Amino acid sequence: MSFEKVCIFFISAGISLLISCTTTRKNSMSKKFAANPVVAHRGAFKKNGFPENSIASLKEAIRLKCTGSEFDVRMTADDSLIINHDPHFNKLEIEKTTYAELSQYKLSNGEKLPTLREYVLAGLENNTKTRLVLEIKPSGIGKERGKLIAERSVALVKELKAAPMTVYISFDYDILKKVIEVDPAASTQYLNGEKSPEQLKTDGIAGADYHFSVFKKNPGWIEQAKKYKLILNAWTVNDAETMDWLLKNGFDFITTNEPELLLKKTARPTK
Repeated sequence: MSFEKVCIFFISAGISLLISCTTTRKNSMSKKFAANPVVAHRGAFKKNGFPENSIASLKEAIRLKCTGSEFDVRMTADDSLIINHDPHFNKLEIEKTTYAELSQYKLSNGEKLPTLREYVLAGLENNTKTRLVLEIKPSGIGKERGKLIAERSVALVKELKAAPMTVYISFDYDILKKVIEVDPAASTQYLNGEKSPEQLKTDGIAGADYHFSVFKKNPGWIEQAKKYKLILNAWTVNDAETMDWLLKNGFDFITTNEPELLLKKTARPTK
């Protein structure tokens, strides 16, 4: 191949890559979620008595047009990714039990224990406004397994083309670092509350998603987070007074078991 042809090849490749990156950024920026700060904790379960983390609670959060619906991911003994908050389901330790064994037991509304694949697919159906806030639970077996859960969760989200709809959160800092390693464009928020906004920024974590008491003890972190253009989220906020305090301080998101109350507080008056 001549020198001129080599130059043309690399110039063409560079232009194609630039167009691709620009298109990706435009697609990301064009995604418009619901204009409210309401993240339904484990779905919108409480008012209608749905099981937490059920597909029914997810669908209700979508119906309400919450800006996000949070759910918890664990991995079974046979490496199935499933949705459940606690490390046990029906008194069985999830990480030491196969999915076939766990799925013999139903949720209280008759649903089977959902897999991550089923949950994400349900979350994509007729949904353009509600983020899928995917919490990766730390592994009780070890750190490396936690990272494996992160890697497989991100891979599945990408396979289902759900990445633009998904936010990753965790109490395990290394899990979030693994998410970023696998997908540098992923949006991540840390839950544990001991890292300063400066540290989050340094490590490429997109947001501080701390218990509201952390921000009350460290009010300076609110302005620091804004300075570093980090996402501000607080959990789990169920009383009107705390909701008002967070709204006054300009939080981007508020995670709550009372999404209807918070939606009512943030609703714009009709003209």
